[in-house]
Amino acid sequence: MPKIDFKAQAEALRDELVERRRDFHRHPELAFQEVRTAGIVARELQNLGLEVQAGVGRTGVIGLLEGAQDGPTVLVRADMDALPIIEENQTDYVSATPGIMHACGHDGHTAIALGVAKLFAQQRENLAGRIKFVFQPAEEIVGGAKAMIADGALDSPKPDVSLGLHLWNTMPLGVIGVADGPVMAAASVFTIIINGKGGHAASPHLANDPVVCAAQLILALQSIVSRNVNPFDTAVVSVTMMKASDADNIIPERVELQGTFRTFTLEVRDFVDRRIREISEAIATAMNCTVEVTTGHGVPPTINDPKVAARVREIFTPIVGADNLDMSSRTMGAEDMSLFMEKVPGMYFFVGSANEARGLNYGHHHPRFDFDEDALPLGVALLSAAVAEYVLPE
Repeated sequence: MPKIDFKAQAEALRDELVERRRDFHRHPELAFQEVRTAGIVARELQNLGLEVQAGVGRTGVIGLLEGAQDGPTVLVRADMDALPIIEENQTDYVSATPGIMHACGHDGHTAIALGVAKLFAQQRENLAGRIKFVFQPAEEIVGGAKAMIADGALDSPKPDVSLGLHLWNTMPLGVIGVADGPVMAAASVFTIIINGKGGHAASPHLANDPVVCAAQLILALQSIVSRNVNPFDTAVVSVTMMKASDADNIIPERVELQGTFRTFTLEVRDFVDRRIREISEAIATAMNCTVEVTTGHGVPPTINDPKVAARVREIFTPIVGADNLDMSSRTMGAEDMSLFMEKVPGMYFFVGSANEARGLNYGHHHPRFDFDEDALPLGVALLSAAVAEYVLPE
């Protein structure tokens, strides 16, 4: 069959993509509350003739597009949830729900995936295989992918390859992040409870001060990355919360620290976990305190399969040009797309969406986050071309 110009076809959907994205933006919904969004997605997929499952992983939706010929199954994933942030933008599509906004681009991801579904629904007779569109809830609390997988999202049929994208406001419009290997980090958390002996702040010699112990520990934890982790590896350790006394004249009995650590490999993750425990126990002992350390591991790193990534980069080149393919784009942020890709080899790429000249360059999760909507048809073109590589034989 003739090669499809997905860039032109996606451009023809521009007005529809923008309208749909802005509708989602006006009506944001938090994790596992995406009832309106999921309802629109399910209805649109049904209208396109896909086999639809709703309520997968609580509020997720799956649409299966079966081709006329046998072939591989391609999973296309988009996330739907918003964030508990008060929007500060002054647009005509600003959030109508107080305290909630799409501050990460998921409204765009959902619109893009629906656009891809529309293009391929028109190609059903030419498809050799099938496309499994997975519209996922609760990415922001990294719970949606796990819930959907538990409900059978990767079964009947099991995908052979997984594809997804993220609009990315740290890159300018037109630049595409297409690195091999880990592109988003594993996310872990820790809680450290330091138990001392409380007392009057005027008589510290009669107490074992857990606040001083905590101060020593916060600084020492930074030595894990600077002095323990191999410089050719990557890790982040951040203490983000400290709870101590409620008065200025009390040395408390205990201090609680909380934070996160991020790594690109599970080996480094487990090493950092161990060092957090060792350093905490050693410093607590030195300061005449005791310590309790608990850690939790959220999601593994999001890892692009080199073979899939190489294949996708090749078809992206004529769409955006080789100079706009960024092989170094990575982030210590985390994504539960990693749970799909842990089981199904795939490619997760970043679509540059920032436009500094128009003030569309605020970071993700910022109350003024917004993106250049030219990224919507570009995202459709790229994702469609990647899918076609597997299910549309020439």
